[in-house]
Amino acid sequence: MSNAIDFRPVILAGGSGTRFWPRSRRAHAKQVLALDGERSMLQQTLERLKPLTAVEKTWIISNQYLAHEIAEQLPGLPPEQLVQEPVARNTAPACGLAALLIERENPEAVLGVFPSDHVIADEPRFLKALQKGIAVAAAGENIVVLGIEPSRAETGYGYIETGDLTRDDAALHVRRFIEKPNQNRAEEFVAAGNYYWNSGMFLWSARTLANAVREHLPETAPLLESIAAAWGTPQFDEIFRAAYPKCENISVDYAVLEPRSAKGEHLSNLYCIPAEFIWNDLGSWASLYEYQLETRLRGDTEGNVAETNGHISIEAGDNYIFSPRKFVALVGVKNLVVVDTEDALLIAHRNHSQDVGKIVKELHACGRSELI
Repeated sequence: MSNAIDFRPVILAGGSGTRFWPRSRRAHAKQVLALDGERSMLQQTLERLKPLTAVEKTWIISNQYLAHEIAEQLPGLPPEQLVQEPVARNTAPACGLAALLIERENPEAVLGVFPSDHVIADEPRFLKALQKGIAVAAAGENIVVLGIEPSRAETGYGYIETGDLTRDDAALHVRRFIEKPNQNRAEEFVAAGNYYWNSGMFLWSARTLANAVREHLPETAPLLESIAAAWGTPQFDEIFRAAYPKCENISVDYAVLEPRSAKGEHLSNLYCIPAEFIWNDLGSWASLYEYQLETRLRGDTEGNVAETNGHISIEAGDNYIFSPRKFVALVGVKNLVVVDTEDALLIAHRNHSQDVGKIVKELHACGRSELI
């Protein structure tokens, strides 16, 4: 990547991670947990980007519950670049606010938007794809998404339909973004060969994204503009708390990318960089199990992945067990998720791990806030 390109990562770290309950809690959500290794998901995200930019150029969008933990985990991050949303408003307002703040300093800076809870193997390939995408984003009013070549007909991810290569073969034109498909459509996409998983990693200049927000979110943009204008003043917190809850609750995919793709692949300035690295968005205990089984060879001969103080399995297979303080014995059970923490125990079927978030809603309903 050319040294002339001012690259500014924006890491989205405001999620509550309810599908990783009981380990993930409001003030200790999954992005600050060490789910895969010794460092937290957030620390790993930042570490991957260090070859391309300094920590001092990184922005984190999070919330008041996680701010203290994030500040401790990322001591080199400028405190003012840890933005604490007063309420969650999905990714479009978060990305838009970052763009407007950075635009005031350098409109040509390239923003890279990165979720804080993804795992990536083969980091040299990740950096190569990212460098290519940064160059495309810096070359004009371009919006770039990193697309993951699908390894299976996955129904839990959004897809990107791509068209022709650009003239310089640097990227693929994007035809459209497609929400999570059913099994039949997912199989058709994989067979077609020109569909990629939407990784949620985007690249664009501060000016390009700021203008896209102004164009596609005309009611939210002035609110974000007022917040950005107050940046660095004594009134900032008050204006942020008053204006941000009024912003539209919408993802950047819905707000910006889908309307752009409707213009047609050669008019939208939307591009996809196909990525060849191993990627997982770790959306549930089941996806963590699958990733660890695939990449870390943690499983035993029966396919059990266990983070325990020792375990024995008898006619038991394909289970995920987290119990760091206790010895665990498995007998005659399959496809379970068992997560043991100091104050709670989760037992679920792996096929229902996406439903774990419903437990948190039930805990809210019955007033068990100490478990949230």
